[in-house]
Amino acid sequence: MAYELQVEALMPEEMARRAEYIGVLKSEAPFLKLFFLAILAGSFIALGAIFATTVAIQGAGTAIPFGVNQLLVGLAFCLGLILVIVAGAELFTGNNLIVMAWASGKISLKCLLRNWAVVYLGNFIGSILVAGMYFLTRKYQSVEGALGETMLDLANGKVNLGFWEAFFLAILCNFLVCLAVWLTYSARSTGDKIMAILFPITAFVAAGFEHSIANMYFVPAGLFIKIFDPAFAKETGLALESLTWGNFLLRNLFPVTMGNVIGGALMVAGVYWVVYRCDK
Repeated sequence: MAYELQVEALMPEEMARRAEYIGVLKSEAPFLKLFFLAILAGSFIALGAIFATTVAIQGAGTAIPFGVNQLLVGLAFCLGLILVIVAGAELFTGNNLIVMAWASGKISLKCLLRNWAVVYLGNFIGSILVAGMYFLTRKYQSVEGALGETMLDLANGKVNLGFWEAFFLAILCNFLVCLAVWLTYSARSTGDKIMAILFPITAFVAAGFEHSIANMYFVPAGLFIKIFDPAFAKETGLALESLTWGNFLLRNLFPVTMGNVIGGALMVAGVYWVVYRCDK
C-alpha cells in the first residue's frame, strides 16, 4: 500500500482534535519529565527575554523609530517560544490549551491542575536560574551601563502597574501566545511552526502585553541588580523603592498569571472547544 505524504496544513477542526490529544499526553506525563521540561521552558523564555532586552538597547547616535524598535524586540523574543515548541518543553501559558481535553472529559480537573502547578513551578525555577546566571556575567554593565538600566527600568515598570492594568495586559498577552501555539497545531514542518509563532509573539511583545513566565525573568533580573549591585542601581537615578520581591509576587505575578489563564484557557481553548468539540 502506497504511503501518501501529507503536506497541507491541518484545518481548524483537525487542530482541535490534535489539541485534545496533546492535552491528554501532557496531563499524563510523569512528574520528573514534566518538571524538567518545565525548567527548560522557563530558561528558554528567559533566553528570549535576554535577546529582546539586548536588541532594545540603542547605541549612541542612533534614532530608530519606536515602532521599528518594538518590532525588532518582538522578533528577538520569539526565540523563547520557538525553542519551547521545536526543541520540546512545557510552558505554563501554552499549556492553558489543555482545557480543551478537560472540557471534552478526556482528563480530570485534578490532572489539569497538576500539570499547571508542576509546569508553573518548573518555569519559575528555570527563569530564575537564567536570571541569576546572567547577573553573574555582569553583562548588564554593557553599553556604558545602558543594558542594566534598561533591565532595571523594565522590572520597575512591571511592579508599578496597577492590578487591573496588569490583569488585562495579561489577558491580551496569552490570547496571542495561545493562538501562536494553536497555529503550530496546523503545522506539517519545523518551518511551519516557526512561521506560526513569529507574528503573534512579535505582536504581544511590541504591544507591551504581560507574560507571567517572561516576568519570572524580567523582574528577578532587575531585582538581582538592585540587591547585589546597589551602587550600579543608584547610579541609574531610577526610583526603585517599589522594586521588591513582595511587589513582584503580589502586584505583578499574581494578576498577570490570572489574566494569562483567562486569555488562554477561556478566549482560545474555551472558544475553539465550543466551536469544534462541544457536540462531539
